[in-house]
Amino acid sequence: MIRSNAFCDHLPRRDFLRMGTAGFFGATLGLPQLLAAEKARVAPTKDISFIYVFLKGGLSTIDTFDLKPDAPAEFRGEFNPIVSNVPGIQVCEHLPKTSQIMDHFSLLRSFRHHNSDHGPADHYMLTGYFPLPGFNGNVTPNNQRPSFGSVIARKLGPRGSVPPYVALPKMHPSGGSSYLGASAAPFTIDADPNAPNFSVPDILPPTSISTDRLDNRHQILADLDRYQKSAETRANHHVESLDVFQRKAFELMTSPAAKKAFDIHSEPAKLRDAFGRNSLGQSCLMARRLVEAGVRCVTIDHSNWDTHDGNFRTLKDSLLPQFDPAISSLFRDLKERGMLETTLVVVTGEFGRTPRINKNAGRDHWGPSFTVLVGGGGVKGGRVIGKSNPRAERPDAEPLGPEDLAATIFKQMGIDPKTEFHTPDGRPIAIVNNGKVINDIL
Repeated sequence: MIRSNAFCDHLPRRDFLRMGTAGFFGATLGLPQLLAAEKARVAPTKDISFIYVFLKGGLSTIDTFDLKPDAPAEFRGEFNPIVSNVPGIQVCEHLPKTSQIMDHFSLLRSFRHHNSDHGPADHYMLTGYFPLPGFNGNVTPNNQRPSFGSVIARKLGPRGSVPPYVALPKMHPSGGSSYLGASAAPFTIDADPNAPNFSVPDILPPTSISTDRLDNRHQILADLDRYQKSAETRANHHVESLDVFQRKAFELMTSPAAKKAFDIHSEPAKLRDAFGRNSLGQSCLMARRLVEAGVRCVTIDHSNWDTHDGNFRTLKDSLLPQFDPAISSLFRDLKERGMLETTLVVVTGEFGRTPRINKNAGRDHWGPSFTVLVGGGGVKGGRVIGKSNPRAERPDAEPLGPEDLAATIFKQMGIDPKTEFHTPDGRPIAIVNNGKVINDIL
């Protein structure tokens, strides 16, 4: 059995992040630092939002979206395919709800990359860049390149009073901003939307907090102002900036728009049930709420898909019963609200699982071949792009990789994939590493 709190490398799934802390190179972003990012930006040519559902550990796509029923038993697995609402496309029998919305997204079945280790593969799939030597996948944050969300935040900026980039229920270690700095880092919810007492630190106070206690927060801010003014002779410019951002942070905390966006408790119980009363389901619902409120990018970091042991039992009994209602409800809800055409959705892990079943009835890491789901935001649904070979060992068509996914995401967001940023030492780095836009789905 896999452990719920650790991956195969025995590293705990801890959240090292704390609200209100802004570090360097991709730290999570507190409100004052977030608001400091309000600078002049190039206006987008499209107004698309992006939801990235990252299945940390690696979804077994050979058992879900690229089944091989004619392969030998040691490859094909225990699950049977079922027809979907798109003729010719079959999916796993344990995805009955998802099978009925196949026309909402497409499958990239010839996806691959050249690494099967969690940390480097995570970085690759969240940034479009394979990490350079010296990469440490065991720290937070660990970005050598900025994540997709950070590029979007830097290029497009916020819409109104909500952050441009939100990570939930925590920030993935490779979800940070790298050389773009704290202003492009995600606003991290740092709480599970499925928790009964869920609230967002520093934005949505628990319902038990009264108005007078909020006033006390304002008084604390005033006290902080006095401290800042006493230090003006030492660091006048810094203090003035901090004063402005702290005040704007308080305004955001009391903003009706921000409160509404993060208040998942206002959703009808029936809809919350449809998404699933679990972390993945409620995170998907929260993501829809956030993009509806104006957030440009939401990254959902969901664990643990690292099914080395008991792969079929874990998928059938735990993971797919969460995935099926969450993903199907996300696409259906976006469609019914008229938001699917303006919301790009990508669903993937950092890699797939080995075609050959191991001695523990599990599947191990496999970067050479897996399937990625892409829908909404101008993507045509109901298509299968490429294919894998008869045992899902490698692509059997022109392969696609993280660079191509990056180019496609940015193009759909209205960002030129040829854009370059500059590191603090002035070195130009392209946001896309020679990737090609996947035009077959657009």
